[in-house]
Amino acid sequence: MSYHLVWFKRDLRVHDHAALWHASRQASVMCLYIIEPSLWRAGDAATQHYQFLRESLLDLDLALSKRGGGLRIKVGEAVEVLDRLWHEAPFAALYSHQETGNWLSFQRDLAVQRWCRARSLPWHEFAQFGVVRRMPSRDQWQAHWEALMAAPCLEVPSCRWISTPSPLNMPEPHSLGLTQADPPMRQRGGRRLAIEILRDFLFQRSGFYRGGISSPLSAPSACSRLSAYLAFGCLSLREVVQASRRQIDALPSNDARRAGLTAFVSRLYWHCHFIQKLESEPELEFRNMHRGYDGLREADWNPAHFQALSEGRSGWPLVDACVAMLNHTGWLNFRMRAMLVSVAAYPLWLHWQPVGTWLARQFLDYEPGIHWSQMQMQAGTTGINTTRVYNPIKQARDHDPHGHFVRQWLPALRRVPDAWLFEPWRMPAKLQQQCGVKVGVDIAEPLVDLETATRQAKARVYAIRGRAEVKAAKAEIVEKHGSRKRPMPRRPAKPSAGAGVQTELEF
Repeated sequence: MSYHLVWFKRDLRVHDHAALWHASRQASVMCLYIIEPSLWRAGDAATQHYQFLRESLLDLDLALSKRGGGLRIKVGEAVEVLDRLWHEAPFAALYSHQETGNWLSFQRDLAVQRWCRARSLPWHEFAQFGVVRRMPSRDQWQAHWEALMAAPCLEVPSCRWISTPSPLNMPEPHSLGLTQADPPMRQRGGRRLAIEILRDFLFQRSGFYRGGISSPLSAPSACSRLSAYLAFGCLSLREVVQASRRQIDALPSNDARRAGLTAFVSRLYWHCHFIQKLESEPELEFRNMHRGYDGLREADWNPAHFQALSEGRSGWPLVDACVAMLNHTGWLNFRMRAMLVSVAAYPLWLHWQPVGTWLARQFLDYEPGIHWSQMQMQAGTTGINTTRVYNPIKQARDHDPHGHFVRQWLPALRRVPDAWLFEPWRMPAKLQQQCGVKVGVDIAEPLVDLETATRQAKARVYAIRGRAEVKAAKAEIVEKHGSRKRPMPRRPAKPSAGAGVQTELEF
């Protein structure tokens, strides 16, 4: 019997699923997920990603089984698995969403494309986000995004299913080389949980979004907490945008939730804007966006600095508390992420790529397109963005003024008086003795003098930025990657939730 094969990747849902919907129109359907060992052995993969994936796959299989179908899971490299299935029972076409993943997944997709062409097998790919393949110009990108987000969400199709063996059999993390600890307080995967969190945000927590997302104290509840579910495709971006806009339209103009959701939809636009950068230039995972910055930090790699940072021993309390939170939850709000990268890139003078690989493992919601674009933007190697340098002492005073966050995640600092909390290395020895806290033993000393190291780092970056040839190359980068965002016309009978002029994402 001829059938269509739907290959699930980072689109783990049946709702608003273009590949499944189109595959079901003219043939029976088999649903497949491939656990690819090479991807899980990569430096940006972590145990928490795999466990979240397994939870989401179980939820997906349940959704399919309720409709008479099921999910087939195979372990192996994509071309090998597809080839075996094709020889066992040839399928008439392959269906999937487009994926803008890491370099390995990009090369994998090229290999699958060659395999399909060699067999004259159609491979139908559909947009997952507002990202355009082989985009000739950024000029029409915003209009494309708005059109995709305004199109009706696809219903769950009625399918004729190819029988699927059950129960699901998925390997344990260690068999794939995943040895990191699974954060005990991380979010759990699956669409059912994603829907609960979305509803809670739309109807309750969005009122705290504006003004609440910068502080690590308020951000865990003020932020949407949907990022991991979008990264794994448990929710479609379009359904989240449309649900947000419906709620905006239903709320009074003075409702704080309306302002919060308007800001949130704007950030969903920027979500795709950054992923488009990696789609247009996959090398951004490991190569400077502006090649004039090549060699800026690479030769000065300091393994002791990196080890101390990744182990939460930088000596700056807010930085180390953020690392501790990541280890326990797999999540951190955007401003604190930006601060971590800034501290790594400037006072510690660490190259963004190895730091980015470490943080990719730490972030449950790791989305390669956003991640690598942000790593380079915070490290100052895009050549087109304002230099951002975050002082971790100032950030602590601004966003954790009473030290609640720092004391929560760094128990040794609970005995330090408020006056010394954010600079404990300045405590007199007698006071250290009274508190029972010894700097350099119970808590780390700063790796470098913050003011001096930051000043020197900024001077090195500005020296390159000031070169004539570096300035000259900027226009080409703006043309390729720069936003063209401008106010959109009002949606018919509805106020536009994403309107506004913005040139870059604010932290």
